[in-house]
Amino acid sequence: MESLSPQELRAALILTAVCGLLLTEACGVRSDMQDQPRYDAYEKSDFFSDGRSSRDYPEGTVARGHLEENKAFYTGKIDNPDPNAQAATSTDANGNTVVASFPNAVTEFPLPVTKELIDRGEERYKIYCIVCHGQFGEGDGMVVRRGFPKPPTFHDDRLRNAPVGHFFDVITNGWGKMNSYGYQVQAADRWAIVAYIRTLQLSRNPDANLQMTSSANSNTASPANAAKPTAPAANAATTKGGAK
Repeated sequence: MESLSPQELRAALILTAVCGLLLTEACGVRSDMQDQPRYDAYEKSDFFSDGRSSRDYPEGTVARGHLEENKAFYTGKIDNPDPNAQAATSTDANGNTVVASFPNAVTEFPLPVTKELIDRGEERYKIYCIVCHGQFGEGDGMVVRRGFPKPPTFHDDRLRNAPVGHFFDVITNGWGKMNSYGYQVQAADRWAIVAYIRTLQLSRNPDANLQMTSSANSNTASPANAAKPTAPAANAATTKGGAK
């Protein structure tokens, strides 16, 4: 085997060293994700005049899937409600401010009333409502037994005759000593709870002419499954008793 000349040996050593450096660089720890041109949360910015890197959304921004064009479904109110209409109120024996009239509230469910919807409502009711309103809607929940003001029963004539939109509105916005549950409970689940409240009322008064009808048309999406009812399509045509 012929030996390498000094020039060839030097070239081989240089090539080996270069290859070694390249391999070392390829295997090195890189921090490109950390060093990318972006701001961390609450980081100061020299680019914007107010120094904030977090920017407000442009006015009118709507998250995908949250256009909420179906007014009845998302508010429990009729289209073009009278802005001057005021609910007549009074105070009951327990100090609750109760509603005697229900202006602008829808009278029909804006989604199909199915067994799956009612089952979902029972599940949500037992999570969010039972502690005050009680298992059967009598206003005798565990919180009330420990001194919290007693909400009205769902089974008096006033609330049996209340439109379904009234219950939805109270769950959404709160009433009296009841806080809003609009953030904790999605709109479809609020309607499920209303359907279950109607079921409780019918269980005590099976001959009562209670509103369990639906205005939902063929463009309205039915609940996807028993576990999670879905909202109707955007272009579709509570008091919870203790609250109001």
